[in-house]
Amino acid sequence: MKQTHVVIIGGGFAGLELIEQLKTSDKFRVTLVDMNNYNFFPPLLYQVASGFMEPSAISYPFRKILRKKNNTRFRLGELKQVLPEEQKVILSNGELRYDILVMATGAESNFFGNANVEKNALPMKTISDALSLRNMILTRVERATRIEDPEQRKKLLTFVIAGAGPTGVELSGIFAEMRKHILIKDYPELERKDLGEIYLIDGQQAVLSAMSVKSQQYSKAKLEKLGVRVKLNTLVQDFDKETVFLSNGETISSRNLIWAAGIYARVFEGFNKEDYGRGRRLKTDAFNKVKNYQNIYALGDAALVEGDPGYPEGHPQVAQPAIQQARNLGENLLKAPSKTWTPFKYSDKGSMAIIGSNKAVADGPEERFFLKGFIAWFAWVFVHIMSLVNFRNRLRALYDWTGYYTHKDQSFRMIIKPREMKK
Repeated sequence: MKQTHVVIIGGGFAGLELIEQLKTSDKFRVTLVDMNNYNFFPPLLYQVASGFMEPSAISYPFRKILRKKNNTRFRLGELKQVLPEEQKVILSNGELRYDILVMATGAESNFFGNANVEKNALPMKTISDALSLRNMILTRVERATRIEDPEQRKKLLTFVIAGAGPTGVELSGIFAEMRKHILIKDYPELERKDLGEIYLIDGQQAVLSAMSVKSQQYSKAKLEKLGVRVKLNTLVQDFDKETVFLSNGETISSRNLIWAAGIYARVFEGFNKEDYGRGRRLKTDAFNKVKNYQNIYALGDAALVEGDPGYPEGHPQVAQPAIQQARNLGENLLKAPSKTWTPFKYSDKGSMAIIGSNKAVADGPEERFFLKGFIAWFAWVFVHIMSLVNFRNRLRALYDWTGYYTHKDQSFRMIIKPREMKK
């Protein structure tokens, strides 16, 4: 029997869930394509960036994940172009033919056309971004210990975080805890007055704007108690490596701008401009099939799914919609040709955000469900540990968190800068 070749571009939540759905079927042979040779867990990137968790705790090699999935192969490469009329994709290292193409390519940072910010700020989307941020933080602090000028010290140790969604809130909270519990102990050359400020900037009226009012109010109050300066209804307009310029006319003297202010889907040659909708996501029908194409599907951050009445402007670009879309598509693909496909409908599981040790918020799908403080923090830890790709990652993450919770400290603060390989 001829097998249908399914090519999945992207090994994030959606890509791996679809592989899981198809793994026992002899109808399909699957090729996973990714520019990295490992899967990683984006919600915990900030823990790596701040040195509280090692990269291997939130990442795992694709080839090891796929060992027992006999119908699936892995291809390391970056997608460059899609040729729908030839049913072929062009990669950075060759090409692949497909019967079904699934775009699960995730999202990238949206700098809203600001060239200086894109050039000078640090994003938070990949393991490489997290390690670059960790290196920058530690290098800045080391440099500050050698500088006598208090203004220059403060500039090096002031951090501005653009975007008060979960990533921005979690980063600012953990930076505040680092400043309180770690820097003075590790760097006796510095005094508390030298440690600069932590700013959280957002153009919305509240932090965590997608969550409940209770979560917003609790999070803002706890961040401010930790010493974070929260500025709302304010945008970052420019950054020249020395000064952050705000839309309200204020400036912040800082060498460090971390960008967590927005994302959009990746765009690829081969699709038409009209194929993309809000957030540069591929427009799909209720079955995740890209409109105007017979055998191309899009999942997760890459998909703008129409037909779900509760989400006329698209689903949230978080893990659960991606996982649920992949599960629904997998179940449909496995159906006999005579069976009717099931349209996708998102089931909201709620949302969570962590602010610091014992400080978190959780909203359920129903408005009356709200958790805060230690209970929400414990729930956040449990949910995120169980979401990691395998038992090894869960055990390592639990060990790291136990150390963080017990000692407010960790030992992963190494500056590691790989050298260029000589060819």
